[in-house]
Amino acid sequence: MRATLALPEGITVFERGWLSSNNILFQGSGPAALVDSGYDTHARQTVALVRHALNGRPLELLLNTHLHSDHCGGNAALQQAFATVHTMIPPGQARAVARWDAVALTYETTGQVCQRFGFDSLLRPGMQIRLADFDWEVHAAPGHDPHSVILFEPSSRVLISADALWENGFGIVFPELEGVSAFDEVAATLDLIERLQPRWVIPGHGAVFGPDQVAPALVRARSRLASFVEDPARHARHAAKVLLKFKLLELQELPYRQLREWALQTPYFALVIGRYFGKDDAASWLDALARDLVKSGAAKVSGEQILNA
Repeated sequence: MRATLALPEGITVFERGWLSSNNILFQGSGPAALVDSGYDTHARQTVALVRHALNGRPLELLLNTHLHSDHCGGNAALQQAFATVHTMIPPGQARAVARWDAVALTYETTGQVCQRFGFDSLLRPGMQIRLADFDWEVHAAPGHDPHSVILFEPSSRVLISADALWENGFGIVFPELEGVSAFDEVAATLDLIERLQPRWVIPGHGAVFGPDQVAPALVRARSRLASFVEDPARHARHAAKVLLKFKLLELQELPYRQLREWALQTPYFALVIGRYFGKDDAASWLDALARDLVKSGAAKVSGEQILNA
């Protein structure tokens, strides 16, 4: 049984579907602020949600935990809607944003969409930032993304965990797909979260959870991590299915032939297939992934169409 939700006053969580990250809105005596802005497909909806919640007040601060497209895809729309909003991003990819390198930012390589946005300052690990009349600590949280941060408020023990911890796992460990060891960083970030002892966790995706769910979530995350460490190809296959599912979430329905062609032309699939499954025929391997999605109930087929489920 879940404990009664008791987030501090001034915090509103817009729980989104898995295409868009959750958005966290802060209101208090200081600037109105939003953490993470969702995916491009939902950008207009994100602006509408924020406008409605602020009720005429301007959005003054926009923060990103990391720069994957599902966490910053609404940045450009919010910057256009709120012309004076101050945008803060983690420092690791600031140069890539400044010159808008869609490959370095992974938007082109994953076949995802993100409209160009700018930033005003850096959200650096070790700093504190005041949101909704509380001082939040910024912590480095590498693993899923080497540049990701998480935010923690010590008095209420609320953690904004981004994709470092969900109630049932964590995000794809993208560096591992590129041949960069990062499973140890996932473990270190989970250890950090355990040391922080959060009472409430606002994940990047899924419902807010805690306090009875935090310890079990860490156990599940470590179990999943151990299975990936033991069999990295399992992680790679899982990642490829997640990327296929993400495209289905974006488009909802398309001819399966078109989805397969998209995947074959998307560099991350070539990277995963070449690194882990090089002896397999790429098209047949993708067909097997699609069948797995249908078998698990994550997709369904109607004639020549494949549909999100």
